[in-house]
Amino acid sequence: MKDFRDLKVWEKAHSLTLEIYNITRLFPKEELYGLSSQLRRASSSIPANIAEGCGRGSDSDFKRFLQIAFGSASETEYLLVLSKDLGYVSSPKIEVMISNVEEIKKMLSSFIQRIKNKD
Repeated sequence: MKDFRDLKVWEKAHSLTLEIYNITRLFPKEELYGLSSQLRRASSSIPANIAEGCGRGSDSDFKRFLQIAFGSASETEYLLVLSKDLGYVSSPKIEVMISNVEEIKKMLSSFIQRIKNKD
């Protein structure tokens, strides 16, 4: 299959994950095993599922992993909204990150649709 590092959607998802690791360092200590951990897991699941899907043998398997990545992106988006509403991150910073997640979701959706149309 394809090298996941060649995919723009993987690059964007990986960059988002790195950003999330940076911002969650600033969250309150009581969130270390709560929201910080959940946000890190959800965001890292996006590029991880893209990578795993690339390693699968069929388009249908790849599509399934892209759909899982899409779900993780939706979870990440909500957790960023929650982080903003709790006051853990400044609104302008979060708005940029949410916009990045929305772009990743659009890219994943388009990718999934292309694979469906091949079937």
